[in-house]
Amino acid sequence: MQAQPKCPITTVATLLSDTWTILIVHNLIEGPKRFCELERSLDGISSRTLTLKLARLSREGMVKKTKDGVYTATEKGRGIRIIENAMRRYEAKYL
Repeated sequence: MQAQPKCPITTVATLLSDTWTILIVHNLIEGPKRFCELERSLDGISSRTLTLKLARLSREGMVKKTKDGVYTATEKGRGIRIIENAMRRYEAKYL
């Protein structure tokens, strides 16, 4: 039996399956940040959650940590702008 090809909607939804993920990447698209700066900009996130999310986003190739401890969005991470723009259009039209 052949494996079914992955649905692109499912793949992206799984990657962005929680609120923190897209908000972390959004913050890093705005500019590089140290861990503490990022934590302050994400009201309500715990240090543990941020650590786990950054590790996952690093594994996924969406963010990277420089040698001096600064997190930045990669090209793949900056691609989230496409989704952000669609979310803005949806919000303006339907919400």
